[in-house]
Amino acid sequence: MQWHRLTLHSHLGNVSTTRGQPAKIKDYAIIGDCRAAALVSKHGSIDWLCWPRFDSSAVFSALLDPAKGGFWSIRPVGPFDTDRAYVRDSNVLETNFTCATGRATLTDFMPVASEAFKRENLVPDHELVRQLQCTDGEIRIEIEFRPRADYGNHPLKIREFENFGLRMDVGCGAYWLRSNIPMQIISDSAQASISLKAGDRLQFSLTYGEQSPTVLPALGGNLTAAIDRSVQWWQRWAARAHYDGPYRDEVVRSALALKLLAYAPSGAIVAAPTTSLPESIGGPLNWDYRYCWLRDGSLTIRAMLALGYVEEAESFLTWMLHATRLTQPKLQVLYTVFGRTGVKERELPFLAGYYDSRPVRIGNAAKDQFQVDIYGEVVDATAQYAQHIGKYDRTTQKVLIGFGKYVAKNWNQPDEGIWEPRSGRENHTYSRLMCWTALDRLLALSDKGMLAGVPADWFAIERERIREEIETRGWNEEIQSYVSILDGDQVDASLLRIPWYGFEAANSDRMQSTYKRICNKLSDNSLVFRYPAQVAEGAFGICSFWAVEHLAIGGGTSEQAHARFRHLLRYQNDVGLFAEEIDPKTGDALGNFPQAFTHVGLISAAFSLQERDRQQPPPAAKTGQDVKSAGREAPK
Repeated sequence: MQWHRLTLHSHLGNVSTTRGQPAKIKDYAIIGDCRAAALVSKHGSIDWLCWPRFDSSAVFSALLDPAKGGFWSIRPVGPFDTDRAYVRDSNVLETNFTCATGRATLTDFMPVASEAFKRENLVPDHELVRQLQCTDGEIRIEIEFRPRADYGNHPLKIREFENFGLRMDVGCGAYWLRSNIPMQIISDSAQASISLKAGDRLQFSLTYGEQSPTVLPALGGNLTAAIDRSVQWWQRWAARAHYDGPYRDEVVRSALALKLLAYAPSGAIVAAPTTSLPESIGGPLNWDYRYCWLRDGSLTIRAMLALGYVEEAESFLTWMLHATRLTQPKLQVLYTVFGRTGVKERELPFLAGYYDSRPVRIGNAAKDQFQVDIYGEVVDATAQYAQHIGKYDRTTQKVLIGFGKYVAKNWNQPDEGIWEPRSGRENHTYSRLMCWTALDRLLALSDKGMLAGVPADWFAIERERIREEIETRGWNEEIQSYVSILDGDQVDASLLRIPWYGFEAANSDRMQSTYKRICNKLSDNSLVFRYPAQVAEGAFGICSFWAVEHLAIGGGTSEQAHARFRHLLRYQNDVGLFAEEIDPKTGDALGNFPQAFTHVGLISAAFSLQERDRQQPPPAAKTGQDVKSAGREAPK
């Protein structure tokens, strides 16, 4: 590419700081480096970034308060149109701006590279790169960089260090902004306005460092090389996906999103990179998801294993064994990326919240809940991992058997369950199902000779006791449906998982009538709510994909499952991302974004569709009594 001296037509000025509400949730895209993540709006503004980790304090948080939160905007002056996409099979984002006079492409990413490259080259610990190139005509651009400390509670003093760029000190670390044009410090922001002609490029590198020598990368060709290197790194990773079925582009995009949510130094996987994006606009259902839920992480690992990403599974399971070592066999609901449990929930009253959705919360009180279903998800994911490694070491065997003993003793205890209500504990059918799954998988591993010392008789007795309770107290004869609470009369979407875990066939009479009741009570145009909510919220993304999967594994026809899947794809945003929930009236995304749970559901449903299309018609319907132990294996 030809290099132009931009200062020949540079015009510094005071860029307007007037900002309205943030973009819609679905109008954001994510960039990251498997340590932290930023959200970039379709208008070129980075409105969310926590550094150096997912759960660190935010330096840009305009997403939750446009007036107080920081942001970094690069956009044309005057009216413009945008279109954007990730460079194919990567997490490098390109946003195209089109004005009456010209066109420019903004490239946003966090550099990634091989370990071999990092051993031979000095690279920053944390870097975010932005490059804008005018590709046609002439276009005037305005840049405003407004960082904040502590989620926007404090402005950061910006100081100029000549050729080293701009420095902002915070705590024991410092941010550095380097660019190939001069930036004017105005109060607590840095601004510029410049006209570009075809071939001109603006380059920016924002880095963060603490307690170590600062590495400030060179711009120019070195930055362009970093783009190419990062694209190639992501594309090599994506090419390893073992999937050749329908909807490959959507599956790979979901895998790339999940990879961004994995914290590389430890192996933990966060539920989402954001906090307090509302489940209902203006409502109080705003939670911090920047932590690792054992349930979410385990389901993510199942999806990764199905795609052939064994290293990611091994990293997570190693992290899980380390994180839970102090409480084994008891498991906590969630942990930080370093395996700590001290994530006390508190509110940030100085933030207005996304579209005035208060309160804004950091930390999550679910850490103190008892959710016995997580044992089933953890054991099931570990059992799938066994297919790839062949055997467990002694420590892992001991831990798994310990989990089984805990389940055998505590499966009949009420808990808060998968949906984490804050109204007290109940006897959740899904929690019983997952306890059954834990014991079932451990017995299967024992039968295969992969676990030594399993108290098989005890586990088998308890497994059958759980089955009997689900089939009697978990079934409501009057409404002809399984129910969410034992002896109750309400349904929830988790009941769709009964056949998926092998407890009962999807085409049994009971599951057929349960599915119909869930569709009648909880479904809206192929979207599925997780339960009959007392407070308005959106349809749950993963639950909607669970309905697809139920049809695919025998609860309906292949055509029905594909039609429902295609309908759900209409709700992904323009770069293939899903939030936690979907507003059925508007199609807007709700809740934290992007959400691992939803993308896990998409991948799993796609595999089930692939498997169904390869098989003969589903087997004849079975009753629950006919299905004694049929732990469903991850698709190969």
